[in-house]
Amino acid sequence: MENCEIRSIRSSNNKDVTIEVPPSKSYMNRALFCAALAEGTSVLHNPSYSDDSKYFIHALHAFGIRTEHQKNALLVYGTGEKLQIPNKEIFVGNAGTTLRFLTTFAALAKGETVLSGDVQMQQRPIQDLLDALHSAGIHSESANGFPPVKIYGGKFLGGELKMNATISSQFLSSILLCAPYSQNGVTVKIEGSISSRPYVDMTIDVMKKFGVSVELADEHTFKISSQKKYTRREYTIENDASSASYFFAAAAITKSEVTVKNLSAHSLQGDIAFLDVLEQMGCRVNKKRNEVSVTGKKLNGITVDMNAMLDAVPTLAVVALFADGVTTITNVSQLKFKESDRMTAIATELKKVGAEVEVYDDSLVIIPQKYSSATIETYNDHRIAMSFAVAGLCIEGIGIKNPSCVSKSFPGFWDEFSKLESTK
Repeated sequence: MENCEIRSIRSSNNKDVTIEVPPSKSYMNRALFCAALAEGTSVLHNPSYSDDSKYFIHALHAFGIRTEHQKNALLVYGTGEKLQIPNKEIFVGNAGTTLRFLTTFAALAKGETVLSGDVQMQQRPIQDLLDALHSAGIHSESANGFPPVKIYGGKFLGGELKMNATISSQFLSSILLCAPYSQNGVTVKIEGSISSRPYVDMTIDVMKKFGVSVELADEHTFKISSQKKYTRREYTIENDASSASYFFAAAAITKSEVTVKNLSAHSLQGDIAFLDVLEQMGCRVNKKRNEVSVTGKKLNGITVDMNAMLDAVPTLAVVALFADGVTTITNVSQLKFKESDRMTAIATELKKVGAEVEVYDDSLVIIPQKYSSATIETYNDHRIAMSFAVAGLCIEGIGIKNPSCVSKSFPGFWDEFSKLESTK
């Protein structure tokens, strides 16, 4: 049933604030994958309990992996690839990373695994991953290349695989993470470009921390041996750069200063580069060892390739509303395959609040116009909800439908966001 709740946004308090953002679900899910396959107990400090990570944890339970919650830590009792067959279908909501990672993870379980998701998840393509797995010895069934999918696991041969990763880097990450447990090792040759390449770098980094190295023969060829397996370890989850982007955007448009604690400007997370985009638009950015501050200044429209930080596109689109001149966002065709069709969602909602928007196959052109109050349709997409909430700090009369959808990545978003709002 659709959530009819609307969260009204109050105007900015125009005060300097300090924000806490949650752990990265992207790092969390990669660490969960490695810890589950390692032999023995790993300790994940600063764990994410976003909806996406909860779905992943529950799925691991279905494969026989035990976890235990402790104060600001999660214990994962790895089984060294000895997996049970889930006794029922695994439902992951709209958690794309979870479903795509589990698709290859299930290849190690000797039997049939069924993975499904909500209506939007069933519109997110997965055929490129299934094709690569087929060439590695894993048979599957799907709904014409979309979830739900059935994986017939137990014979992950590996070998040389060709893969198209233009729709999602998650396809490549899924195979890389599982490759040490193939029979013959894996060499992945990428055909074309890799969407959101920084997420692949994150995958390789987590694998290395758990004891497995990925050899880069060239920019598009990844080699992983089956001789080394993951080892148990203690691992701290970084805080989330994507979640921080909304508060940096708030600083930009309100011309105030926002500081995000426990965030490194040197993170491998792709969305940390959103800071460079804001600097290009005119903001002042102060990067310290373990915190980042953004101070809003007069904003200028820019042209920028956002393929490496697709999750920050809705945030930038909102900032563009308050810039002088046109902002052009390029190389973002993959937005059509996110939690919603974000190309359409961004354009539709921007037009409501005060912009002319031109939509092309892989780009958005945003031309600020007169601002208008509006109720924002979020399409059950956490990033649409959080980014357009920022607009409400400067545009009166903005309401956010289904505000609880933010729990997908940032359960405490509204508590932190209220620090930006006036108390009137």
